[in-house]
Amino acid sequence: MKIAQIAPLYEAVPPKLYGGTEMVVGHLCDALVDLGHEVTLFASGDSTTEARLVPMRDQSLRLDAVPLKSDVAAHLAMLHELREVCQRFDVLHFHTELLHLPMFEHVAHRSVTTVHSRTDLKDLPGAYARWPHYGLVSISRQQRNPLPDANWLETVHHGISPARYWCSERPDGRYLAFLGRIAPEKGPDVAIRVARRAGIPLRIAAKVDAADRVYFETVIEPLLDDPLIEFIGEIGAEHKPEFLANALALLFPIRWPEPFGLVMIEAMACGTPVIAWEGGSVPEVIEPGRTGFIVRSEREALAAIEQVGQLDRGAVRAAFERRFTARHMAEAYLDVYETLLAAPRTVGGGRHGERASYGRRIGQ
Repeated sequence: MKIAQIAPLYEAVPPKLYGGTEMVVGHLCDALVDLGHEVTLFASGDSTTEARLVPMRDQSLRLDAVPLKSDVAAHLAMLHELREVCQRFDVLHFHTELLHLPMFEHVAHRSVTTVHSRTDLKDLPGAYARWPHYGLVSISRQQRNPLPDANWLETVHHGISPARYWCSERPDGRYLAFLGRIAPEKGPDVAIRVARRAGIPLRIAAKVDAADRVYFETVIEPLLDDPLIEFIGEIGAEHKPEFLANALALLFPIRWPEPFGLVMIEAMACGTPVIAWEGGSVPEVIEPGRTGFIVRSEREALAAIEQVGQLDRGAVRAAFERRFTARHMAEAYLDVYETLLAAPRTVGGGRHGERASYGRRIGQ
């Protein structure tokens, strides 16, 4: 099958530092190639992939030192270039949220759009209602809740390559880990309070976006003046396995409807249990008492920390391999592609009225 993967241009594929969507796209491309498919990746020029790379910009937007640049212009140029060659592919797989919807209606019948972001935003229902003939893939079942009438084809959980992560049966460091992004909805302040109350060091490896700078400076920085708390900053893929594998547990104190939570399966790939606050995708990812614990309060988190040493880290890794590898993800997407292509097209070239038939055929 000839498959086009269209990535956002904000980060390289995979990212040099933080970047969930681009990381997933990278793992997906490589797994599809390993399964024997002809994959073309449209992404920034600093990407690294086993697929054929078509560079749409010299480098990712975030790492481009030029201060004045337009992300909208960059993405529109990429979509225009793709439109010129889209007939060469059997399937177009978009990871660009809604931006492509007005431009590819003529091939919507062989397009898949993975929704990577939160779906509880005011204007989203109207947009997806305007273009109902595009088939959507959710990354967790709960992600669908705010958009129950959207054209959901399937839920495909994220997956990553086991070869890029190693498991430690006995972690070297006696610390708790927080990995991701410094933002109120991610709860780093909660992680700090829990670690302090437990009397266990916390290492924070996280990105600080410009939008969250005030939160970091006013809420988080004052909490860092404690010998138990170490702020490492943003780390890349080469440092994540060691950081996670040597931790007692990953703290995941979310305060928002997390669409998936990639860091949870990264920790599991390293055999590291996850202590996650209930919400969003957490109940779909964590198996309580096997891969970690789901908690509802700081008190419950403290109790979970006391029990986390009883979990078999080899079993945590095995649960990851059973459910969240890149191969599992790629095979699930192939099922979506094949069912999509086998669906009958309606009058008008498959551009309208297909939502119900697609949903029934692909297992909504």
